[in-house]
Amino acid sequence: MVQFIQAQNVGLAYLEERFSLQLVGDEAFFTEWFDNLPKITDLEKQDLDKVKLHFLRLVKYPPLSEETVKLVVLSPLLNLAGFYDEPFYMRGEQSIEISAEDEGEIIRGRIDILVIQEQFWLLVIESKRSSFSLLEAVPQALVYMLANPSEDKPTFGLVTNGSDFIFLKLTRENQPKYAMSDQFTLLKRKSELYQVLSVLKNLSQILS
Repeated sequence: MVQFIQAQNVGLAYLEERFSLQLVGDEAFFTEWFDNLPKITDLEKQDLDKVKLHFLRLVKYPPLSEETVKLVVLSPLLNLAGFYDEPFYMRGEQSIEISAEDEGEIIRGRIDILVIQEQFWLLVIESKRSSFSLLEAVPQALVYMLANPSEDKPTFGLVTNGSDFIFLKLTRENQPKYAMSDQFTLLKRKSELYQVLSVLKNLSQILS
């Protein structure tokens, strides 16, 4: 009998056991989040400062839902990074199912935001409410990235709770492998939102 598992209930140990997922420690595997990043213009910095201001204002009135995080934080970032433009298009609430061979288990879930170019999944975004730990969201995002039907290209991911951000990279050639970026936050006095946009712009340029 097939057992169905919700993606939000899956942990890294499960993915390592069922899918042979491996964490890569070599920095050369995932350079897209720190190497040769494009500069952010003064106008973009002004827009990002407004994003931070709006987020911090809304945090005063909890709870801050996932939908609000997407609207106030993610939407401006994706727009500034160019993901609303050609050749990309987006899907929201994309359903997925994935199973390991001969395990009798199927993982189900819904991707918050999926960026696609032609038939290729490029960027999987998982957003959480502001009080949610990103480390709990990473396995869920990796499930969605493993479900990418295109196995010959890397898939990138982003998890955020509005204030903090972690980028992911997954490859599936021979064996599924992934790496994570440092965690960025807009809560520092010198907000790291500029770096987040710079990484997104870099991915936009690489993937277009």
